Amino acid sequence: MPFSEILLLAWRNIRANLLRAVLTLSIIAFGIMALVGILTAIDAIANSLNNSFSGLGANSFSINQKWSSVRGSRGGIRQKQSDPISYEQAMRFKELFDFPSSVSVSLQATNMATVKFGDQKTNPNITVVGADENYLAVKGLDIEYGRNFSKAEVEDGHSKIILGREIIKTLFDDQPERALDQIVLVGSRRYRIVGVLRSRGAAMNSQADRAVYVPLANVRAIYATAESNYDLIVAIQNAPDLEEAKSEATGLFRQIRGLRPGQDDDFEIFASDSLIAIFKENTTNLRLATIAIGLMTLLGAAIGLMNIMLVSVTERTREIGIYKALGATRRNILNQFLAEAVLICQMGGVLGIALGILVGNVVTLLLGGDFLVPWAWMLLGLVLCMVVGIASGFYPAMKAARLDPIEALRYE
Repeated sequence: MPFSEILLLAWRNIRANLLRAVLTLSIIAFGIMALVGILTAIDAIANSLNNSFSGLGANSFSINQKWSSVRGSRGGIRQKQSDPISYEQAMRFKELFDFPSSVSVSLQATNMATVKFGDQKTNPNITVVGADENYLAVKGLDIEYGRNFSKAEVEDGHSKIILGREIIKTLFDDQPERALDQIVLVGSRRYRIVGVLRSRGAAMNSQADRAVYVPLANVRAIYATAESNYDLIVAIQNAPDLEEAKSEATGLFRQIRGLRPGQDDDFEIFASDSLIAIFKENTTNLRLATIAIGLMTLLGAAIGLMNIMLVSVTERTREIGIYKALGATRRNILNQFLAEAVLICQMGGVLGIALGILVGNVVTLLLGGDFLVPWAWMLLGLVLCMVVGIASGFYPAMKAARLDPIEALRYE
């Protein structure tokens, strides 16, 4: 029997029991929708966060204070922090590090500031960052309107300021062009706006939208104490040289910190690529868990489909007897029932994939990303539906194929 005729007969039998077939493929469709939708959403989140991590750049690393666990006198574990990175140490590193790179020194002054313009003001949750002329570039922050600080403004501590996009929404009705050259108050200090950052959206680095950036010397004069810890970020020119750059930075900073040979580092070097690696590992585990949950859902659908196919075999016993009397072989009957099961599964799979793409891309759009077509997960959905169709239909098809034609013709 030609394959096209098998498919045509399968379609006719499905139409003859349309309500039952629709209910079955709906179960499959919802299982595939959940599977494809969640996996698409995970991909959208992964892309968004990956773009945020590349704000630091895959070719950058930071030098931080070191935290270590020590055992207390009563047997408990507590966290011990090394000496902070001082302004002098940070600036000396910036001056002496001669690897092809850009080095930024910054200081996070507070995250509870209020910014005012006229009779408008923000909530007291604004972060104030003292930044140098390299800070925006190494952090992957783009100027939408205006300009960056000049080196002279950074060193002389001019009262200039760059605003995050969310602050513009509050103070200037989301019109950044109005903000340039205006005077705002951060606490009681007056600053002239020289730039507005491009929004980072709902990505991980969206804290930049709720921050203001002031020349480092200005922030240091107002907020710095003897315990202030300065942030060092290094962006190298060539990503393949990252390990070499980290090694040179470690040696230089050990000298600056006055560490003796054999003494443990009292600072940490953290590269953004390690964060990306951790994130990829976690998303891989999340995808595997999602696939496992989807398979459990499809198992329920497979049981339901097998039950319906067994009922169909019972109802069509006389029909099977007629087919065999007219010369149909066991193989013909087997293929006929398998085709029906697979066709129902694939129809449910196509519907589920369409719904899954729609649901998954809602998350993508909420994150400000582009429409995502998950080809890999679409293929996975179709393959799973094929497997479910064959697994669910094989036993009922075998049962139909093994029916004795004489007994089948006597069946009432």
